[in-house]
Amino acid sequence: MSWHVIAPLLAALVTTVLTLVLRAWPRVQVAASVAGVVGYVAAVAGSVWTVVLGPAAPGVAVYQVGNWPAPFGITLVLDGLSAFMLIIAASLGLVSMLFSIRYMIAENQRVYYHPLFHLLLVGVSGAFLTGDLFNLFVWFEVMLIVSYVFVAFYGTELATAASFRYLTMNVFGSALMLVAVGGLYAATGTLNMADMARRLADPAAYGVDPAPVVGLSALLLAVFALKAGLVPFQFWVPAAYTTAPPPITAMFAGVTKKVGMYAVLRLYFTVFAAGSVSADVPGIPGASPLAFLAPVLGAMAIASIAVGAFGAVGQNRLEGVFAYSSIGQVGFIALPIAVAAAAGPTGTLRRVAIAAALVYAFHHALTKGLLFLSAAVVKDAVGTDDLRNLGGLASRSPMLAGAVLVGLLSLVGIPPLIGFFGKFLTFDAAVRGLGFGPGALSALALVASLVGAVLTILYTTRVWVGGFWGPKTPAVEVAAADSGQIAIVVALAAVVVLVGVGFDPVYRFAETAANAAVDSEAYVDAVGLGGGGGE
Repeated sequence: MSWHVIAPLLAALVTTVLTLVLRAWPRVQVAASVAGVVGYVAAVAGSVWTVVLGPAAPGVAVYQVGNWPAPFGITLVLDGLSAFMLIIAASLGLVSMLFSIRYMIAENQRVYYHPLFHLLLVGVSGAFLTGDLFNLFVWFEVMLIVSYVFVAFYGTELATAASFRYLTMNVFGSALMLVAVGGLYAATGTLNMADMARRLADPAAYGVDPAPVVGLSALLLAVFALKAGLVPFQFWVPAAYTTAPPPITAMFAGVTKKVGMYAVLRLYFTVFAAGSVSADVPGIPGASPLAFLAPVLGAMAIASIAVGAFGAVGQNRLEGVFAYSSIGQVGFIALPIAVAAAAGPTGTLRRVAIAAALVYAFHHALTKGLLFLSAAVVKDAVGTDDLRNLGGLASRSPMLAGAVLVGLLSLVGIPPLIGFFGKFLTFDAAVRGLGFGPGALSALALVASLVGAVLTILYTTRVWVGGFWGPKTPAVEVAAADSGQIAIVVALAAVVVLVGVGFDPVYRFAETAANAAVDSEAYVDAVGLGGGGGE
């Protein structure tokens, strides 16, 4: 067993306990919190290098909790896909924590803010690493319980109402997920993902009827779409994003939304793709749950792009624009996943499309994190983020305006920023899909991507022209932005530029993650079913 698998989880968990113990000493607690998130970044980097990216890396490593062999014990798996997602969590976690120290007043940081922040990292890390369905449910709940508290953090009427709506929808989603997990256990006789993939690949040998898996996987898709904020489950997003503390909103948009998309990739492509059912969907080749995923997820993605973009165009506040934009941008992540589901298991399109989705997810995490944090700087300095009161910010604070401009240009997809590669690869996957079978889904994906790109230009231009150009408003005339906050967002803007300029390693990492997502046999072999686990 490899300790590298659990290092990120342990780093976040130890910091959670430590910051809770140190709550009576605020300065020491803050220092421990910063040290803990740095330790988390180091643990993620070390684990990813040792297991996935290093010259002698095995590509996948497994940890069996309590040394109980799979499929009976709790299995944790680190491979290319989970490693890619952990890098996203570590990147946003570090930036959001540093920004929290500068932005959150001391009274709001005391006692519970820091333990909850690290517990959020525990939840997302566990979800990325878990190798069984029930513990995926558990880690989802850890993540969501923390999220409920953060949405209601300020205790205002709007925050309480937003938290209640968020709680209501997600409790229903969690109940639905538990029903689906129980149904899959009844249908397949296991909850271990590797064991489930093995049984679905050879159902006759294990006495498994794969037909119920299709319906049960549809229930899980609804749950994951809810967690990701895809249409028609997007209603909680604007209120939650505009009432939670801004550093947490950056984590919501950049990290927790990606957990839903990760779960779709892991379960549908690594586990369910091995199954075969007797039904077939017109226009979608194959007879696995992926044939059902493609049109449904494609429709959700297209609707999300439209709803998010039109919603962003109609907003007057920066937070509102970026909240609705997040709905549309997650649609851009889901769209190539739908194209991948429609592609056959042979050939390169499935891997190319998944890699495109992962690159877009990384772009969205960095760019939307930058924009949400920048909106917080603006609101803190000016006293409002209403575009009608923000004219002249470019001349008042050129560094802040420059960071926002980088974020907006990346969102549009201007080279050489990382957003350009996210948009380009999404278009590329759709174009490649046109030559695969009937190509109806790919054609719709291409049209939706183009329309979404145009609408993105519209609302980002409105933000820049309305909020940063023009004569200074009275509020901007007296604005004074915090230099530490500006330094953090400028540093993040520099990362957005540098990752785009040096994009090749990012894409190769995304290709590694995509290969891990579709290579069920390697995943099953690594877990070492029936033995003591894989090394």
